[in-house]
Amino acid sequence: MKQPTSRWLLAALLAPLALLAADEDRYLPEQDPLVLQKIEQWRDLKFGLLMHWGAYSQWGIVESWSICSEDEDWCRRRNPDYDAYKREYTALKNTFNPVRFDPAKWARSARNAGMKYVVFTTKHHDGFCMFDTKTTDYKVTDPGCPFSVNTNANIARAVFDSFRKEGLWTGAYFSKPDWHSENYWWPNFATPDRHVNYKISRYPERWEKFVQFTHTQIRELMNDYGPMDILWLDGGWVNKDTQGQDIRMDELAGLAREHQPGLIVVDRAVPGIHQDYLTPENQVPDHFLPYPWESCIIAGGGWAWVPNAHYLAPRKAIHTLVDIVAKGGNLLLNIGPGPDGTWDIGAEELLAGVGTWLQANGEAIYGTRALPPYKAGQVAYTQSKDGTINAIYLPGENETALPAKVRLGGLALKPGAKITLMGSAAALEYHATGQDCEVTIPPAASALPYCQHAWVLRIR
Repeated sequence: MKQPTSRWLLAALLAPLALLAADEDRYLPEQDPLVLQKIEQWRDLKFGLLMHWGAYSQWGIVESWSICSEDEDWCRRRNPDYDAYKREYTALKNTFNPVRFDPAKWARSARNAGMKYVVFTTKHHDGFCMFDTKTTDYKVTDPGCPFSVNTNANIARAVFDSFRKEGLWTGAYFSKPDWHSENYWWPNFATPDRHVNYKISRYPERWEKFVQFTHTQIRELMNDYGPMDILWLDGGWVNKDTQGQDIRMDELAGLAREHQPGLIVVDRAVPGIHQDYLTPENQVPDHFLPYPWESCIIAGGGWAWVPNAHYLAPRKAIHTLVDIVAKGGNLLLNIGPGPDGTWDIGAEELLAGVGTWLQANGEAIYGTRALPPYKAGQVAYTQSKDGTINAIYLPGENETALPAKVRLGGLALKPGAKITLMGSAAALEYHATGQDCEVTIPPAASALPYCQHAWVLRIR
């Protein structure tokens, strides 16, 4: 792996001290050199795909949460009888049959969109497994599920194999809580909320059975599903400091890395050594963050598939990606497959639009690092490994062309610096004064193809 340039090191040193202090207790860097190397490689990827999919997609509802008896507006049940509703929900396994599932098509679409990695839901909180676990019959490969006879019945394996063939990294989303397991939600008691519903201190043997159940499922995923790059753990309330829900993360991460050396482990929302990068959910931070991070953002509808979903416009998605990368992060864009195993046409059109832009402008995104001042006005900055500064102009909603003058604020250019527009070798005229630079844009430059959503000025 190439070492960072001196400019990159300078950028890291210039990270605001207040931010470093504020986040000191939230992010603890990994010590394993293989993991550190993997994290740096992951930071080069910038753009990934998250998919929430399970038997719940048949109803077009929020994933899992409607069987949790917390009173939330966003997960109302269609049947007011809670016990009856849970039985109906569990029975979705018996009708799940996504016969149009074509993981190779998904992988091609993701590759053409410029995505570099995938994180797939092997199991959400409801406990329904999208892989062929030996620990439960609540899974897509059980004979009670009609899709179990399909050649792609082991859905997680089919997804991971297909995406690897297209050159993408693979990541396994895995829910630490399992609301189907009688060792998490014991039928002996009511289920008042998302947490384990019995006192672990009073029934430690039951909790130990759950811990072993969880470790076995992780071992299966890390041992039987090919090379894995990321273990993405959700359900951060399952941790030793919350009602004693200790699943022994040191041991869990260790057994995962026995099979997958260098594996990135993301124990979401649990501060400590096993949160290799942070994951702000459905939001973009308003400033540069001085540690590895990834915003997971809904592309349309909800995390899971919902009917008649409205998807992000390509321009909005591109601007979101640029904003995140300029602040030092990655974008993990979520698409929820439908009950038949297909993506909505809106999702396909979104990815195609983003891919067209990245094909022409990806050098300003991939393999870059954040550079102060990060963003100034309508311009976001990144820096490539060869020291090139990328100034990405983000047009307003009604802008269809570059303005005649573009201001690059917060940059002190060296004498003799050359500025070009991505897609053209012609040097642009500019006037620099201190930390300010005004670039003159010739009319023909706005006609460059594939740049109508954002233009990249390259400074060497």
